[in-house]
Amino acid sequence: MRSLFEDAAGARPLADLLRPQRLDQVVGQDHLVGPDGPLGRMVAARKLHSIILWGPPGCGKTTLARLLAEHSDLAFEPLSAVFSGVADLRKVFDAAAKRRQGGQGTLLFIDEIHRFNRAQQDGFLPYVEDGTVVLVGATTENPSFELNPALLSRCRVMVLHRLDDAALEKLLVRAETEGGKPLPLTEEARAALRAMADGDGRYLLNLAEAVLELAKPGEPLDPAALADLVQKRAPIYDKGQESHYNLISALHKSLRGSDTDAALYWMARMLAGGEDPRYIARRLARFAVEDIGLADPNAAVQALAAWDIYERLGSPEGELALAQLVIYLGTAPKSNASYTAYKAAMRAAKETGSLAPPKHILNAPTKLMRDIGYGKGYIYDHDTEDGFSGQDYFPEEMKRRRFYEPRERGFEREILKRLSYWDKLRQSKGGGKGEP
Repeated sequence: MRSLFEDAAGARPLADLLRPQRLDQVVGQDHLVGPDGPLGRMVAARKLHSIILWGPPGCGKTTLARLLAEHSDLAFEPLSAVFSGVADLRKVFDAAAKRRQGGQGTLLFIDEIHRFNRAQQDGFLPYVEDGTVVLVGATTENPSFELNPALLSRCRVMVLHRLDDAALEKLLVRAETEGGKPLPLTEEARAALRAMADGDGRYLLNLAEAVLELAKPGEPLDPAALADLVQKRAPIYDKGQESHYNLISALHKSLRGSDTDAALYWMARMLAGGEDPRYIARRLARFAVEDIGLADPNAAVQALAAWDIYERLGSPEGELALAQLVIYLGTAPKSNASYTAYKAAMRAAKETGSLAPPKHILNAPTKLMRDIGYGKGYIYDHDTEDGFSGQDYFPEEMKRRRFYEPRERGFEREILKRLSYWDKLRQSKGGGKGEP
């Protein structure tokens, strides 16, 4: 089977021609490959440890694995989790064990390591633990979710960054040097080309190669002509994986911070990536009750209305209702007092166990119940002058607690006035076992 790093027959792609030959040629990952970076120190000491390289597509994971192999005394065994199975792993481990007997170690590179299931990942453990192989795994997914904790505990996770604009520009300069001519682009088109790459160096070089091959002699291409020449890249977005949770988190936190424009942008990113609008509607409804709550009771009503409108209209018209909802939620007063009160009440419920309600609020449908005090002393609030009896409704063994603390924002200002009024009435009537 052809090696992961073997040159393809015929002309080599530009991205392959420009693959770095030294660590100092790797762009955008100075925090790892610099002299003080963990990989830089490993190479300098010629002592490698098992690692997981986690980063987005085209940021240099495979290149770094190859360079680590070339700068070590270890035999290099590359595998792809997409195309390999248990039999392939067994062959590698058997060969590594034989090399070890001869005094040579093995670097096992697993591309897309998250594609292996939990049982296959468990199969690595004894060989990594006893040093038969030094494992270098590459993944685009969050290792915390996709890799076994036991395997993670035996590896160091190295986080690779999405290539920024400066790193992408360095790659374009290298492409021009390799091609022997400048890219026929205006400055605006050059910036658009970097934006199309979306942080993926490999994709950028593929785009640059297409421009160098397909552009006709003459005036440099502007952004519109560039878009006609190369296909626009779809945003990197996996509805079931890391980017899914990153973007919904960005939407939620933008709303919490009352940054309506940013929230609209993140929702648009999710929709452009193919997210189900119903998922967004559900999360916006949750936001309405978690982060706005009674500061604006209408927020939950608006959330349900937008959700219902989407269900009735469908796409693409229904997305406008979600956009309107995002604007409403982003501009509404914020309070998590209801959410905080709920969590505090749940903690108290778990701490206090099975305390019974006070007897005066228990129903007494039988004579026996009445005889043992059920319902005794209960005051019907509507019969009082203030419509408020001031009685205590907590368990008799439990001191009064204050769970709900409304904020001085939005409608909760009015609620705070009501609670303060009832607190004063309760004190005047002598209700409760102590104030919160």
